[in-house]
Amino acid sequence: MSIVTELILNADSESRYPAPKEIQVYQNFVKTGEQRIRIAKILAENEQRIVQNGSARFWERVPNTPSNSGNERKTASCQRDQGWYIRLIAYSVLAGSEKPLEEIGTIGIKEMYNNLEIPLRNIVECMRCLKEEALSLMSEEDALEVSAYFDYVMRSLS
Repeated sequence: MSIVTELILNADSESRYPAPKEIQVYQNFVKTGEQRIRIAKILAENEQRIVQNGSARFWERVPNTPSNSGNERKTASCQRDQGWYIRLIAYSVLAGSEKPLEEIGTIGIKEMYNNLEIPLRNIVECMRCLKEEALSLMSEEDALEVSAYFDYVMRSLS
């Protein structure tokens, strides 16, 4: 759900017009639209690079992990999931909200990885590596904006 959708739904649930403070939130959202689109485009166009280089960086730091076991199926599954998180982060950037990550990507995540017997600390480190790779492709201002979404995923795993 985007900030705009939330703003409208909140006002509508109280049968009122958006308050001046809410209008200001909307104005700020519109002002940052070009930046959010630019960031999402960088993530989309570079997803494979981010995943490949992020995985390599992760394997240097954590060489003994299922994704680096030589089992091509496990490696492909892990990298597919990494690409999925890059996409969810792009959705969240576009929405200006962590809601897409929360609603689609983080609810039940701990249980899933625990059931697969993948240490959560490994997933957090992998996300850190993906974040580093993604940020290396962006300006300082854009990196600051997208960083919070990677951090949100890492916090949800801690």
